[in-house]
Order: sequence, then C-alpha cells, then structure tokens
Amino acid sequence: MSARSLSMTDVLRRLPVPLFTVADVAKFVSDENVFLFRAARRRYVQKIANRIYWNVLFSPQPPSVERVACFARQPSYISGEWALNYHGIILQVPTVCTAVTLSSAVGRRNRIIYHEFTIEYSRIQEGLYMPDQILNLDGILMATAEKALLDTIYLRHRLPLGGELELDDLDPDRLRSLSSFFPPSVVRRIEKLDLQSGKLLTP
Repeated sequence: MSARSLSMTDVLRRLPVPLFTVADVAKFVSDENVFLFRAARRRYVQKIANRIYWNVLFSPQPPSVERVACFARQPSYISGEWALNYHGIILQVPTVCTAVTLSSAVGRRNRIIYHEFTIEYSRIQEGLYMPDQILNLDGILMATAEKALLDTIYLRHRLPLGGELELDDLDPDRLRSLSSFFPPSVVRRIEKLDLQSGKLLTP
C-alpha cells in the first residue's frame, strides 16, 4: 500500500502520539488540510494550536499542559511558578504555565490557551538555558527547583510569593552557585531569602 493510498485510520496510526504537526500529516497524504478537516469532523483529531493537533483516535487521554507546551515550541522547558508548584516550592496552583525558550517569538500572540490554562513562552539568553538543570520527565522538560526559582526572579524581576515559599527541598549551595550566572539583581534577591525558613530577611 503506497503512502498516498492509506486510509484515514492508517495515517493516524502512523502519526506521533499524542501530538503531531501538519508537516507530519503531509508525509502521508496529498492534501493535509482536507485530511485534517475530515478527521476533525469525525473527532479523530483535535486542533490544539496553530499547525498542532492531538491524535485523539490513538491517544484518547488529552495531553498534559506541560507536554503541549514543550511540543509546540522546541526547544523549550517548563519553569516559573508552574515548575515551582511541581517541586512543592509554592503551593498555589498557577493558571499560567511558563515555558522558557531561546526563540524570539514570544508575547501575547504566541500564547496558547489550553483548557482553563494559558501557556506563555518567555525568552531567555542562551547562556542561561543550562541544559544540565533541566529534567526530562518522560519527554516533558522541567527546570529543577533551583533553576525554576532563578528563572522566575529573572523573568518577573521579583521573588514569587516571597512570604509563602517552601524552601526545605532546595539545595542552598546549588542555588547560590547557579545564581552567579544570572544578573546581579537576581543574586541580590536570592541573598534576601532565608533558605531555612523560606521568608524574606529584608523587605
């Protein structure tokens, strides 16, 4: 059976799960837009973002927010308040998933609304990307707790929920060592933290 004569089900079976791109479909069909329109009408696929689809037929469980974020913009990793919540550093569940990327295509036009959450991409300098501080959780790239805290301060220009941080599981030495690569303003905010109590030493 040639690639161009595959049935809809056969094509979907050959596509990545849970997420695939329009370019993936174009490898098997002559008109990917028509194929996707018909597959969506049958509820075999669901559009997630521009040129990105969920393979519902062969992956009925919706992809997680983190997986969508990492897939939609590559390379990127989860950081900010979302990663801090994952590591138990902050207990409040955020509604915005921050994905850090080297790409310059960031801002409101590049946000993805997924269910009740917003995926927001933030650009970081290449020297601060630090691949050795990014965990691979079954294909989801997540900043370590220390890197997530530093990224949050760097991107937000403030401590996240300064009086409500749970810092017992942070490695103080690693945090201070990593902070040396960030601008002085980030280092100063780290120095204001009592890493034992998780509170600000000074206002």
